[in-house]
Amino acid sequence: MAAQKGRDLLLKLDIDGMGGFLTVAGLRARRLAFNSETVDITDSDSAGRWRELLAGSGVQRASVSGSGIFKDAQSDAEIRARFFAGATADWQIVVPDFGTVEGPFQITALEYAGTHDAEVTFELALESAGAIGFSAS
Repeated sequence: MAAQKGRDLLLKLDIDGMGGFLTVAGLRARRLAFNSETVDITDSDSAGRWRELLAGSGVQRASVSGSGIFKDAQSDAEIRARFFAGATADWQIVVPDFGTVEGPFQITALEYAGTHDAEVTFELALESAGAIGFSAS
């Protein structure tokens, strides 16, 4: 992936539950992480006492975090409603020249901040809540 502007990474929310994705925020900082837990099957017969892992097992997850300003009042309301309901929704994370990550996520953190001489900002954290798909661009 070639160097590109950080602002090109987009966070989109399926607002109608039918694939109607809406870009929800002007994120100034973003992070997308994939993790996979391992299952250690090392025992006394392991060669040279080296750790052995069970292939194809464990739990995989994706997390997204970002901070910035809401695009508009509708975006703020959509995210706030889902947070207080504890709901999961389909989200898309679009990484230009790389691909799109799509699947169900739950909002696990929503914070608002502001100073007397600037706009209100927010921080958002999402955790995967089911199978995540990836399509290369």
